[in-house]
Amino acid sequence: MTTVHGFPIVLLPGPRGVRLVSTAQLRDPVLNTLVDTDEERRAIEEIEAFSSARLTAERRGTTSIGAGEFVRGVPHAAFINAAFAYFRPRELNRFNGPERGAWYASLTGTATCLAEIVWHVERELARIDRFETRIEYAELFASFAGEFVDLRDLDEPPSCLHPDPARGYPAGSDLADAVRRRGINGIVYPSVRDPAGTSLVALFPHAVQSVAQGAVLELRWEGKPGPMVRPVVRQGSE
Repeated sequence: MTTVHGFPIVLLPGPRGVRLVSTAQLRDPVLNTLVDTDEERRAIEEIEAFSSARLTAERRGTTSIGAGEFVRGVPHAAFINAAFAYFRPRELNRFNGPERGAWYASLTGTATCLAEIVWHVERELARIDRFETRIEYAELFASFAGEFVDLRDLDEPPSCLHPDPARGYPAGSDLADAVRRRGINGIVYPSVRDPAGTSLVALFPHAVQSVAQGAVLELRWEGKPGPMVRPVVRQGSE
């Protein structure tokens, strides 16, 4: 059996997964409300082209991802590319480092996404000792096919799935680097924050296909861990 670091490679048949992104990424630029003509809009777009990390990465690439890797001419290409162009500049995530993003998704529904999101947000809220915030997230559905390293159904959890980021993230980033060098699309693995969930990380933009937007959810923290979650109904969408 072909493996990476001893882990098997499987051929996924195109499962549908869901990712939650902040709705701030879905809105038109604020400056768009100030324009009245196509000429003014083109001027705004030129400003955005030089101030947007995503657009700069698509045009020039970054230190760790070439401009040719970003997708073009497909629906919601901006959302796909943003996942890889934006990253934490000084911290690891489970399967990506501080110079390259990735597309994380759940194969077991939005509940798994929420468990992951809530853990990360509450870690930041605990740092400032203030559990008071409201964030809206939108579902983004996508399909995945091709070769993925499979961390499911192992005899014991590998070090890259350790719940402590200080232990799990360095091992996960090392594995992701090896997976990318082999040209394998990503990794499918048990969710660390949802015991019943399955997660997937796509390591290349082209591995994310057929993106479509779903519902919008509001997460509200009111003084303690454990947010209230409710669907957001936009005016005119009923």
